[in-house]
Amino acid sequence: MTVIQRALSQTFNRFFASEKSGGLLLIACTVVSLLLANSPLGQDYLHFWHVQVAGLSMELWVNDALMAIFFLLIGLELERELYSGELSDLRNALLPVLAAAGGIAAPALIHFMLNQGLPSQPGMGIPMATDIAFALGVLALLGKRVPASLKVFLTALAVMDDLGAIVVIALFYTNGVSLAYLGGALAVFALLLVMNKRLRIVALAPYIAGGVLMWFLMLKSGVHATIAGVLLAFAIPYSATEDDAASPSHRLEHALHFPVAFLILPIFALANTGIVIGAGWMEELVSPNSLGIIAGLVLGKPLGITLTCLAAVLLGVCRLPLDLSWRHVFGAGILGGIGFTMSIFITNLAFSASPALINASKMAILAASLTAGLIGFVWLKAFGQPTAVDTDTGSMDFEQVDRSAP
Repeated sequence: MTVIQRALSQTFNRFFASEKSGGLLLIACTVVSLLLANSPLGQDYLHFWHVQVAGLSMELWVNDALMAIFFLLIGLELERELYSGELSDLRNALLPVLAAAGGIAAPALIHFMLNQGLPSQPGMGIPMATDIAFALGVLALLGKRVPASLKVFLTALAVMDDLGAIVVIALFYTNGVSLAYLGGALAVFALLLVMNKRLRIVALAPYIAGGVLMWFLMLKSGVHATIAGVLLAFAIPYSATEDDAASPSHRLEHALHFPVAFLILPIFALANTGIVIGAGWMEELVSPNSLGIIAGLVLGKPLGITLTCLAAVLLGVCRLPLDLSWRHVFGAGILGGIGFTMSIFITNLAFSASPALINASKMAILAASLTAGLIGFVWLKAFGQPTAVDTDTGSMDFEQVDRSAP
């Protein structure tokens, strides 16, 4: 019999716990926003998010400024995964990386097939992304009824999924690029890298100041300003030592977990889920765009993730962790269909000139995410039990101990 011990670092456990609690708060804020938008206060509530402050609407301040901080945290988490987490070992990284690629491609293809040549075709990026907070929140509710390796696999998959979404935003949802401003933003990024790699500056303040300037230049460039958050994350000095108090990256990641999970993402939900449910909402849910979003998230995600992993394992490119089975991978794929934050974010970019399409797309995202979350929870509760002894202690690597049967 093989005993598998899967270690979860303190940093990972804190991250996992914050995502679980943050996911519950996101649900509450979404419900509040929906109720307000469809109440007698609906017009005033929706108008509030369009009030101009310093040249930008409240909604844009949330989506372009506050969400840049969210993207900064995503970048810091990705950096941690690449340097000392699941993605630091090529053998361990290949499976979630390939899974993320399949989980991005299949939903996009489904949406494209249903919307090719239509005004809604730019929405093919909407079902690509997985919402880390909601997906891990659902998984956290299952506790020890699922292997610890599944938590790490889904986290790595979701982080790489978000990276794919960031690349898609940078490449396909950018209009009227100003090369002068973009060049300025990249020059600031290069300066921050020199401060890190050559000058060995570890104080956070110069990096934050440079990040704010880079965000402003990126905003003016036409490339979505939130990309500055990801670039800043990779410019900040990182230490592979667990909980290194001297590491600017560790300090900033720890400092951002709480405000992002309990302030920024809830505000994002309030600003972006004020969906007016009109008389024709059923017809909107069966439009090609909505069907593409729903089918992409609910069907495309699990199929893309599972089939890509299956092909990779059969071809000998990588293997499953020994305490996971294909039912675990399929369950993770179902939870990958919870799009929410990133899907709503891309919706705002894809259909910026069409409020009606934005409203219908958000409704489809909520319907698909709720469906994926419920199905994923039921599936893993029924079929997600660990296939071997699995504990959350020890090192971050698999520890295999052969024990002979008595």
